[in-house]
Amino acid sequence: MADTATNQPVSTAALRRQMLAEFSFYFSENRGAVIGLFVFIALVLIAIFAPLVAPHSPFEQYRDATLLPPSWLEGGNSSFLLGTDPVGRDILSRLIYGAQYSLFIGVFVTTLSLTTGILVGLIAGYYRGWIDTVIMRLMDIILAFPSLLLALVLVAILGPSLTNGMIAIALTLQPHFVRLTRAAVMTEKSRDYVTAARLAGAGPIRLMFRTILPNCMAPLIVQATLSFSNAILDAAALGFLGMGAQPPAPEWGTMLAEAREFILRAWWVVTFPGLAILITVLAINLMGDGLRDALDPKLKRS
Repeated sequence: MADTATNQPVSTAALRRQMLAEFSFYFSENRGAVIGLFVFIALVLIAIFAPLVAPHSPFEQYRDATLLPPSWLEGGNSSFLLGTDPVGRDILSRLIYGAQYSLFIGVFVTTLSLTTGILVGLIAGYYRGWIDTVIMRLMDIILAFPSLLLALVLVAILGPSLTNGMIAIALTLQPHFVRLTRAAVMTEKSRDYVTAARLAGAGPIRLMFRTILPNCMAPLIVQATLSFSNAILDAAALGFLGMGAQPPAPEWGTMLAEAREFILRAWWVVTFPGLAILITVLAINLMGDGLRDALDPKLKRS
């Protein structure tokens, strides 16, 4: 018995190492996911070290250098690598600081929608009955509206700001987590290990959060990754429409909104913020595909 007790942690640790090795293998098999991971890590580093990387302040206006083209074009200035905007602010510096906004938006929205969605989904999937019916009909109502339209309505009610925009986006993304959690809980609830835990005296809270939830996390992690990119995209859309981050914040959607009237005479003021949004969202979506391949046993190649 002593040997068995002594070997238990070792076998558990070995199992965890094996699972981690399998996860790393299947993730690395997806080259797009690996590229997306490197791009995302680069984005995080740029956001963290923005004060050191950015050549200028994102708010400083150089009135004698308005709408300068990128430095490699005729009329460009080497001090402004990607050119300047209509009021003389350095576009590269604003893009670098904009990464901070995008990451903060993604983390805040995903965390809020994930935590609330898991809680509501656990309650609906575990207790079922009228509670499940009320919750799921409410989620169906939210899903019946286009997400961006619903976010616009909520922001119009709460008032245009980045905070209200993030709350509205989190609410539109929440039903996806609720439905995923509910479906996973309904499947796991009938498993033998849950029945054994219930017979051992585990209460509903322990069954939901300690027994069932850890076995439901794989699809939720993938959905969280995809919601991260959706949050960045929706926040940029709200900023472009003037309902998200407000000027002079260097948020990418707001930068597009400020420069849209100059699109024909100064293409760089809209091209580079648009490329930043495109590359970021694409990298995160590629990571999500890799996580799906690594976490879903049905997709693992033999």
